[in-house]
Amino acid sequence: MARMHADEHAIDTALVRRLVDGQFPRWAGLPLTPLASGGTVNAVYRLDGSLTVRLPLTAGGAGDIAKERRALATLGELPVAVPAVVAVGEPAEGYPWRWAVHGWLDGTPAREGHLAPARDLAEFVRALRAHPPDGPPTRRGKPLSDVDTATRRAIEELRGTGEPFDAEAALAVWAEALEAPQWTGPPCRLHGDLMPSNLLLRDGRLSGVLDWATAGAGDPAADLIPAWNLLTADTRGTFRDEVGGDDATWARGRGRALSMAVIQLPYYRHTNPVISANARYVLTELGCRPAPRSATAPRGSSGRAPNTTP
Repeated sequence: MARMHADEHAIDTALVRRLVDGQFPRWAGLPLTPLASGGTVNAVYRLDGSLTVRLPLTAGGAGDIAKERRALATLGELPVAVPAVVAVGEPAEGYPWRWAVHGWLDGTPAREGHLAPARDLAEFVRALRAHPPDGPPTRRGKPLSDVDTATRRAIEELRGTGEPFDAEAALAVWAEALEAPQWTGPPCRLHGDLMPSNLLLRDGRLSGVLDWATAGAGDPAADLIPAWNLLTADTRGTFRDEVGGDDATWARGRGRALSMAVIQLPYYRHTNPVISANARYVLTELGCRPAPRSATAPRGSSGRAPNTTP
């Protein structure tokens, strides 16, 4: 895969092998395989059949090792599995940051537009919200106004890329989100990064949730983004009905999904096909990009029924 970040550290299997064997002799020599994923923060390797090794790609992601460890340690009971932090490695072999070993979770990453368990997803979000808020506000749980400049800049950048994209429609979605009343209730416990690649399915059911580095507290709209980055018009209404939330929260959720997509697509369109495809899917679901020829599902605004818009 092409380098995604200008300051990305070079990581390969030989380096990871030396790190693991040098610091954790009990795992020395176990099979080690790089995993292809849509991740943008860590290089991930499968160690034997029961572990994953996660190494930050940049200095900006290095702090996520401690954040994720703390978030996972403070979680109570949830209806799905979450990773266990088994060990934390130290800088060595020319690699400059801490890295982590997690337990392996079985399951297949969800795919946008394919059958996804909307009720299971809503149950998970509700269960997480029921946990007491922990830690500072996650950046995606803060007001959308915090990313207004970055979002508008990304819309203009995307307008100039040649991607099929309706910038005026995107600006309208964004304006509606900014105009919606802000969250004034108590902060909610949030995952903060419910992308399809972080949601594991087994036998058609949600079985696990990965990548807790962005977890924290804040506006519950942040965890509504799967409504547009994963679900379809036929399942979006079920998710909304099951997870709850008023029109303002739903509008802020749409805005958060839009902001993430328009920022991701110009940055990753040539380096991360998984993230790029997902951003295009979000923009299509929000009415900001022409639907693929094969897509026939209608769109609408309330999200409460199959024939409505996002």
